[in-house]
Amino acid sequence: MSESSAKRLSVEATVAAFGILFLLGALLANQDWWDRHFLPVFFLSHAKYLQGERLARLASGMIGIVFITLARPMGRLAARTPVRALAAGLVRIGLAVALALAASELVKGHKFAFAAAETANEEPLRQPDPRLGWIFKPAREGRMVVGGRKISYAIDPLGYRVRGLDAPVDVNLPSVVFTGESIVSGYGLNWDETIPAQVGAALRTQSASIAVFGYANDQAYLRLVSELPRFRRPLAVVSLFIPSLLARNLGDDRPHLGPGLTWQPAVHRLWVSALLRFLVPYHGEAEIEQGIRATRAELIATAAVTRQKGAIALVLDPQYGPETPVERILRRRILDESGIDYVRVQLDPSWRLKGDLHPDPRAAHAIAVAIAARLRSELVRQNGEHGLESVLTR
Repeated sequence: MSESSAKRLSVEATVAAFGILFLLGALLANQDWWDRHFLPVFFLSHAKYLQGERLARLASGMIGIVFITLARPMGRLAARTPVRALAAGLVRIGLAVALALAASELVKGHKFAFAAAETANEEPLRQPDPRLGWIFKPAREGRMVVGGRKISYAIDPLGYRVRGLDAPVDVNLPSVVFTGESIVSGYGLNWDETIPAQVGAALRTQSASIAVFGYANDQAYLRLVSELPRFRRPLAVVSLFIPSLLARNLGDDRPHLGPGLTWQPAVHRLWVSALLRFLVPYHGEAEIEQGIRATRAELIATAAVTRQKGAIALVLDPQYGPETPVERILRRRILDESGIDYVRVQLDPSWRLKGDLHPDPRAAHAIAVAIAARLRSELVRQNGEHGLESVLTR
């Protein structure tokens, strides 16, 4: 066989092999495979998520067909191209790619890939924190337009969201403490519309929101551990778990908790690698299982820290629309099997902010009503109906 024929067959076989791999990927990536490797996403509706899966399979199949179709033409082209010229071209392409990657890394740098700390112009402003990753910038008030509405975010000197700078949290008062992320803190909602504010109003006691945008469950736990000792009389601690936010708990490009709830520093990755992980959020089954166990441990530890202070531990689990099979499994594995006390609130899928999937005032109100009812019932059980008022105000 001549050198040109060997080169042609080699290129044809290689290109065709890539095409076959893409076709096999499209055929084998059925719904069961997707459910085992791609976690549900809160900020993407289930219908759009399924549509994305179908489009990805379709794209993989089409790419495979294109590769197979081009196998012979590319083989003939390779046969006519001198080996030295072909090698030189590949070297130039490789060098160009390497330089582009290096330049992007230098320009972008690295903090926490796609984390809330990097949204420098979004209110409420955040600042880096060596243990938690980021926190709200304290003692300031900022305003933004969200969904066509003007929203005010006031952060007191302790870094807690409050009604205004003239109304900081008093850690000596009986308080319901809320930990979590933007849903709890009230993204796109003015203070009186937020879940903490409405629960405080319903129970006629102080609510303290220590939640910070973008937090995963381990960050929320670490935040609670550092802040709860400030409170002289915490009545309850309300935390958050949503199955469709579990993927956030798998992130390690920020300070995070490892096995045994041990603190770990952020893992540095090239910016392009972080971008790829964001665009293609594939997870191995072992990684997801580890995330389930870690999240369960963090919520159990949150309840333990809360009870040590004599307070009620409650987890919020809001659900928009019908629960998917994967969400049901995650809720059962993390909440039901661990015996964690939680309140599940069913929400109308339309109760979202305009142009955003965060809860709107109607959803926040429904959640607050459910939390207040559960906490009131538990406080009455512990103190009696006649003792409830003194517990809430003393």
